[in-house]
Amino acid sequence: MDRVTLRGLRIRGNHGVFQHEREDGQTFVVDLALSLDTAPAAAGDDLSRTVHYGVLAEQVAAVVAGEPVNLIETLAQRIADTCLGHELVEEVEVTVHKPDAPITVPFDDVTVTITRRRP
Repeated sequence: MDRVTLRGLRIRGNHGVFQHEREDGQTFVVDLALSLDTAPAAAGDDLSRTVHYGVLAEQVAAVVAGEPVNLIETLAQRIADTCLGHELVEEVEVTVHKPDAPITVPFDDVTVTITRRRP
């Protein structure tokens, strides 16, 4: 399998368990690694035979900016489902970063990473 990656998608969302997170929102950062066979696209120089990462980025942004959830684990699953909705994607690794998580100790980042495969 080949990999197509998108790193550092920055999207504002209202996810979290605290009321202020739901009301004020914050920036989430998303990394994607898609596993698929890119050989047919390369052989024919044909965008329709691969994943259009611009379209996918917009779809992921809509998920993050959409209906709030409590957990970034849930958000990561929704993003993975969106990616696997593209029939050529066999597997996806999703990392959701929450750099402004409400933690009282100094930190650099909070992330959840999941890997999901087509059944």
